[in-house]
Amino acid sequence: MKSKDVNSIKSDHQSDTVLSVQGLKAYYRTTHFGVNREVKAVDGVDFQVQRNEIYGLAGESSSGKTTLIKTIAAALKPPLEIIAGRVDFAFAPDILKMQSSDLDDLRWRHLSYIVQGSMSVFNPVRRIRQSFVDFAFRHINKSRPEFDKLLDAHLARVKLDPGILNAYPHELSGGMRQRATIALATICRPDFIIADEPTTALDVIVQKNVLDMIKEIQKEMRSSVLLVTHDLGVHAHVADRLGIMYAGRIVEEGPTQTLFRNPRHPYTTHLISSLPRIGDDTMRKGLEGAPPSLASPPNGCRFHPRCPLAMERCRHEVPAMTTIGTEHRVACFAITT
Repeated sequence: MKSKDVNSIKSDHQSDTVLSVQGLKAYYRTTHFGVNREVKAVDGVDFQVQRNEIYGLAGESSSGKTTLIKTIAAALKPPLEIIAGRVDFAFAPDILKMQSSDLDDLRWRHLSYIVQGSMSVFNPVRRIRQSFVDFAFRHINKSRPEFDKLLDAHLARVKLDPGILNAYPHELSGGMRQRATIALATICRPDFIIADEPTTALDVIVQKNVLDMIKEIQKEMRSSVLLVTHDLGVHAHVADRLGIMYAGRIVEEGPTQTLFRNPRHPYTTHLISSLPRIGDDTMRKGLEGAPPSLASPPNGCRFHPRCPLAMERCRHEVPAMTTIGTEHRVACFAITT
């Protein structure tokens, strides 16, 4: 796909769906001493993100969240392989089949990625300004003086003094570095932003400021955001809709307020009930067992070994995502039968 094709797709606003993931399976395949090993990190995922929406993706560690967003961004490196399914953006249909040269043009201008840990973004021996020049300048059709003026205005938008551009990464606080990271990811005003644990290692006050900034930028640019974090409190603060992921599959999805007020899948119910509440010192009951190995997941519903509602069919059949309310879907036989 050439650049002009990408722009023509971007201008077409007939559909409100910006991202559509269909039947996606992404496995890690390795061979050690003649033994083949297959880790089913993403195993049959379907969901959509709408224009001007923040879609949250939650789930405990090793649920497949990171692999899913890497696949969506077409950031594929062996041993990760696409087994089935497709990923369609409004500005890039079937992104998994695009050539690397077209992907390079697509990123930053249309698809941006806020990665975990701001120190992994900026070169520690180069000033912040140079990172903006290296990554973003060639994607903006402006002269260098015009780019510098645009950069100063963009930093002011995210409440950063342009003076930080002359600093080295280690000279900034964690919160300032994270703001600079978000500024870098949004300076090209992308249509879609993937935010992977954007508030990791930040204190509560700084975390709130960063989340508010993401919401403000998203609202101003009318971008769509895929927000990935295990912290349900973060999702409650910013996400419009929420998908709950367990062992490589999405098990429940719906408007964030709906899931918090009326979770239906037993796993979601446990996650919500385990959240601390002000003034409530009741002992929380832990969920028995541990998440399954994705190298040898159980048959049927992958949650059934830990599920208090498990039935015999849960051990053999995979429950389909079933609509149970307005924009509310769940994959659970105990709820849908």
